[in-house]
Amino acid sequence: MNAMREFDVAIVGFGPVGALAALSLADAGLRILILERSYEPAQLPRAVGLDGETLRAFQRLGLGDEVFACCQPPRVPNQIGFANSRLEPLFGLDVPPLGPNGWCDLLFFDQPELEVLLREIVARDERIDVRLGHNVVAIEQNADGVTLTSVETNASGKTKHRSQYVIGCDGASSFVRRTIGADWESLDYDQDWLVVDVLQGPNADLPLETMQVCDPARLATYVCVKDPNRRWEFQLRDGETREEMLAPEKIRELLAPWTKPENYEVRRAAVYQFHAAVADVWRVGRVLLAGDAAHQTPPFLGQGLNAGFRDAVNLGWKLPLVLTGAYDERLLDTYAAERDPHARELVDRAVGVGKLMETLAAREAGLPDPHPPESINVDPQGPLVPPMRSGILIEEQITEQRTEKSRVGELLRQPTVRDCNDIEKRLDHLLGSGFSIVGRKRQDLELGAEANAALERLGGGTLALEDFELEQGNWDPLFSAHPAAVIRPDRYIFGVVDDNFSLDRLVTSLYSKMYPTERAEGERS
Repeated sequence: MNAMREFDVAIVGFGPVGALAALSLADAGLRILILERSYEPAQLPRAVGLDGETLRAFQRLGLGDEVFACCQPPRVPNQIGFANSRLEPLFGLDVPPLGPNGWCDLLFFDQPELEVLLREIVARDERIDVRLGHNVVAIEQNADGVTLTSVETNASGKTKHRSQYVIGCDGASSFVRRTIGADWESLDYDQDWLVVDVLQGPNADLPLETMQVCDPARLATYVCVKDPNRRWEFQLRDGETREEMLAPEKIRELLAPWTKPENYEVRRAAVYQFHAAVADVWRVGRVLLAGDAAHQTPPFLGQGLNAGFRDAVNLGWKLPLVLTGAYDERLLDTYAAERDPHARELVDRAVGVGKLMETLAAREAGLPDPHPPESINVDPQGPLVPPMRSGILIEEQITEQRTEKSRVGELLRQPTVRDCNDIEKRLDHLLGSGFSIVGRKRQDLELGAEANAALERLGGGTLALEDFELEQGNWDPLFSAHPAAVIRPDRYIFGVVDDNFSLDRLVTSLYSKMYPTERAEGERS
């Protein structure tokens, strides 16, 4: 066997989620190992959409503009909606070019192109060691760390790698998930769909809006992805086989209402079973799951990959804090406490879209509704992503004071502002990489000695909105009702100042929820 190497975190899987996890952890100064069984990035399209929260995460690493350049420029209008069998719009929404996160909330991309970009970015970071062609065959952990054993393609022998923690980003069939004994919890949506990706020709004349087609004869989705690509998803009827659906003549038949065969080239055609499932365990000791290894969703909301990126961001700020020794390993319990219910609710909303499509199709056919209204957990004209409802948040405010104006558990809005030097910046660039307190005025940021020491130990900073001019976007509406708020590193709102919670109480409560160790307390005293 080859000599063992030591790393802070080993990541199994080098897809987009593994790449963002590696970049986030390396940005915090950690030594990262990526083990990937393939040599090449994805060659065919898979995920197609990024949202503003994802772009914002890359922005905080200084990569927002690079990733944005990899996407289709936002179309105007940028529409998504529901249509009947005649492709006539029923209802929907227009996604503006600039959303509350400071980026457009519907950006289309081509996954092979994005993976190439992310691999190039990872290669620039000396703190990340990438081992391609390494298939992980064993994972063993003890109180001191984790040992991974990999077998390299076309090479004899095994290689052992040592790290403090492991993140399994190795997809829906995750070896890491199976190794820690985690299983899927089904959320009751398993359907076979045909996915067809094409390169359109100049005369295709295809719609520029994305549509959920509620056709009683066959449900379908049309996605106007990055030019010149287009995607359709067709639900299989009872009795239809994979071989039948993949036949070229069947694909031509399905696309005939949209355009002629000479106007497109099929890039990929595959039958998938859309799943709705979440892992029953997200962490065992020093091994954690992220991305498709932890959750699967029907694609109707375009949130599968974005949910995986949220996993990477969450671990990206918590693991470095634990590895400093200043915070107890129990902090990592909040990873599943936050991400599991959030992923479940998001998957449930995606399932709700599928049920809504089935309901609208039944109504067009004059049939009874197939699902009770309360089972359709989706507002087709509301926000796609639910707020965070548990974890490192002020629970008292979650249960007693959640309002549109407090926004606890939601993302702080990110406008573009102008500073005293007449320089424009997105707000996150001013908040730093850790916790922050944002207030309307400088006097709203004043802290007592204990809270100030806690904020210093957390590595947090403060920012007064009065020091900046608003250039683009809007201040967060919470500041119309609250003088200040405590913001997490991932920009979720921890809590707001009100009659029951002073700023001092918010900060000290946050610090206690982070499970500081005796070492941290000793450094404070």
